[in-house]
Amino acid sequence: MCSGGFAKCLGISLMPLSIICVLCNILLFFPGGKSVDSDHITLQVWYFGGILGSGVLMIFPALVFLGLKNNDCCGCCGNESCGRRFAMLSSILFAAVGVVGAGYSVIVSAVAINQGPQCVVNATTNQWEYPFLNGDYLSNKTAWDSCKEPPNVVSWHLSLFSVLLVMGLIQMALCAVQVVNGLLGALCGDCCGCCGGSDGAV
Repeated sequence: MCSGGFAKCLGISLMPLSIICVLCNILLFFPGGKSVDSDHITLQVWYFGGILGSGVLMIFPALVFLGLKNNDCCGCCGNESCGRRFAMLSSILFAAVGVVGAGYSVIVSAVAINQGPQCVVNATTNQWEYPFLNGDYLSNKTAWDSCKEPPNVVSWHLSLFSVLLVMGLIQMALCAVQVVNGLLGALCGDCCGCCGGSDGAV
C-alpha cells in the first residue's frame, strides 16, 4: 500500500473515533443521564477534552489524511513527485496537532477518572461534593454508595471518561503512525505513483 493510501486508512479510522469522543463529552453534561444545574457538572467535563481535544482538533488531521491519496499537487516546478512529497511532509504537522489534541483529552480524562464525579452525598441537605478525590473508589466499588444522586452517576462518569481515555490513546497512536508514514512518503516518494498510474518518480 502506498503512503497516500495508508494515510487515507488512518483518516477513515480517526473520523468515527472523533465522533464517539464528541458524543461521550456531550453525555457527560448529563450525569447519570439526568439534567442537573451547570454548577453540579463535574469540572473536567467543562474542559471539553472530548469535544475540543479528540473532536475538533482531530477532524483537521483526519481530513488531511483522507485527501492525501488523491493529492495531485504538481508543486515543485511541475514535478508531481515533489508535490506529493511536500504533501506527505505537511501531513506530519497535522499529525502533530492530532497528537496534541488527543493528548489533551487523555490528560483530562485521566484526571477526571482519578477525581471521580461530583454528586449528592447528603440527600437531606442536597449537598454536592467530590467524595473520591484520591481515586480510591476505583478499587472499592462499595464506596460508590457515597453518591446518593444522580442514580448510577459513578458508573456513568467512569465509563464515559474511560472511553475518552482509550479513544484518545488510539488517536495518539494513529497520528504517531502517520508521522512515520509521512516521513517515509516525503523521503521515498509515493509508491503508487501519480496521474498516469505509473510508479512515482524519485
